[in-house]
Amino acid sequence: MFETGSTGFMLIAASLVMLMTPGLAFFYGGLVGRKNVLGIMIQSFFSLGWTTVLWFAYGYSLCFSGGQGAIIGNLKMAFLSGTSLHSVFMGNHVIPLYVFVAYQMMFAIITPALITGAFTNRVRFPAYVLFLTAWLTFVYFPLVHMIWGGGLLAKWGVLDFAGGLVVHASAGMAALASVFYVGKRNVLERGPHSIPLVALGTGLLWFGWYGFNAGSELRVDAITAAAFLNTDVAASFAAVTWLFLAWTLEKKPKLIGLLTGSVAGLATITPCAGYIALPYAALIGIAAGFVCYFAISLKNKLHWDDALDVWGVHGVGGSLGIVMLGLFASSAINPAVAHNGFFMGGGGEFLGVQLLALVIVDVYCFLFTYVMLRLINLVTPVRVTKQEEELGLDSSLHGEIAYE
Repeated sequence: MFETGSTGFMLIAASLVMLMTPGLAFFYGGLVGRKNVLGIMIQSFFSLGWTTVLWFAYGYSLCFSGGQGAIIGNLKMAFLSGTSLHSVFMGNHVIPLYVFVAYQMMFAIITPALITGAFTNRVRFPAYVLFLTAWLTFVYFPLVHMIWGGGLLAKWGVLDFAGGLVVHASAGMAALASVFYVGKRNVLERGPHSIPLVALGTGLLWFGWYGFNAGSELRVDAITAAAFLNTDVAASFAAVTWLFLAWTLEKKPKLIGLLTGSVAGLATITPCAGYIALPYAALIGIAAGFVCYFAISLKNKLHWDDALDVWGVHGVGGSLGIVMLGLFASSAINPAVAHNGFFMGGGGEFLGVQLLALVIVDVYCFLFTYVMLRLINLVTPVRVTKQEEELGLDSSLHGEIAYE
């Protein structure tokens, strides 16, 4: 009944996406100071557990049950009601429904974890628990439904292969709102405490991204292979573009720049991976290197304390990818493209729809996140005290230390 090859591949792809969240924990953990390593890592690992609980209880149902052409689904499949070992994923009829549930759950786990890099060293853990719950429920789940669950934006013709809007733009704008609400750090760290840890995290993220993008075809075919190769090419071109750009402007080739550039390329190619020809993946990688580098430069000039550059890498990268998709999407590559991109002979209709969706998502994610943090602060303080920040979150909040 099931295609064993596609089913096996999707199980591996889900495992790869799961691995990205520990990879993110290492990536962020290396970037912060020694006194805050565990404080940032626990936020990613907690999402592994708590998001799974929410996904099983009602998240999957809100994303993929009912609500055709709507903003959100219903609770008909809460606690995976009505599913069994033999249920088939109706999107392609070749993999078990359980595999699709697990795969999409891994996306839900990593998306809010991305945001945590923006407010590192400043947010109390009880507030983060409420933040994670509310943001998934009122931002992530509706976005998934509207784009991948047959909701409103899908009805408009919006495309997002693996999460430029759903994951990266939404997380990036939420990160920026968090920075504005929480404010600047009182204790500025001297820089990454462990660049090798950052490199390890980047390697795990890059490796997992093949499951993230290639797996989003939800079966094994030529588009799967195209998404895989597009992902690697874009990341590589972005990494070297960032390195040489920073080398020129900052006078030294830095590993952190190379690593950050690769993640920017990965975020930017994500919405396009299965919809574009290979040469455009290289172009997108170059654009990601330039645009995200200067976005971070702008952030620094404006003194926004986005500690780990979530907005500049994921927010700007994901948004850029949505625009690039509007320019280079091709039905010759993927029949799911109803209208070709602007430079592929399709005129401006599809590009316009992509831009409109981008504006709506960015504005909603920013405003909701800002208001949500204000409401959470009425329940429990969002920001740590100055004394807790000076002591370090590992010791003051969690009673643990990473290094003797």
